[in-house]
Amino acid sequence: MSFKPFKSHLARVAAAFALGAALFAAGCATTSGPKTRIDYDKSADFSVYRTYGFPKETGTDRGGYSTLVTSYLKSAMSAQMEARGYKYSEERPDLLVNFYMNTRERTEIRPSANASLGYGYYGYRYGLYNAWPLYDDDRTVTYKVGTLNIDIVDAEKKQLVWEGVAEGRVSEEELQNPKVAINAVVTELMRQYPGKPNM
Repeated sequence: MSFKPFKSHLARVAAAFALGAALFAAGCATTSGPKTRIDYDKSADFSVYRTYGFPKETGTDRGGYSTLVTSYLKSAMSAQMEARGYKYSEERPDLLVNFYMNTRERTEIRPSANASLGYGYYGYRYGLYNAWPLYDDDRTVTYKVGTLNIDIVDAEKKQLVWEGVAEGRVSEEELQNPKVAINAVVTELMRQYPGKPNM
């Protein structure tokens, strides 16, 4: 019996967790958090919804079971929904909350100091010999960018009514406390949520 498929599956789960942790940890960074944007159905009456729940398998689950990232997201979203007056319902919720995340490579060409200065005083060196690293030619930098979607769906109509998106650079240094970081990004997105139940 081969364990390769199982090991490969575990590697994918670990990668998904690392991505989620890094993306949301970026949200807690004091320098620059992820970019956020929202969209919602302007015709929806958010006051008629009273309960929320989660699909049996969210977009952040892997291989039929829940990941740690999923549990952090569920916890953060439950806190936000309940703070707005919604009640959790496992059986027949008015709203379903789903999550999805992915990562991709982004490549940028970054100009050297020479390019930004138009070669200026040190232009006489260009093409003759290399200067200190500061004056090297333009360089290509590749890094990972992570994106999180939070979808809130009218469960009866099976219609998306609100979407929040956070996008940020995946940073290796910011993997220390993913649960707190995820909380911060979810809180930021949900500040822009337009409704609460009319009790």
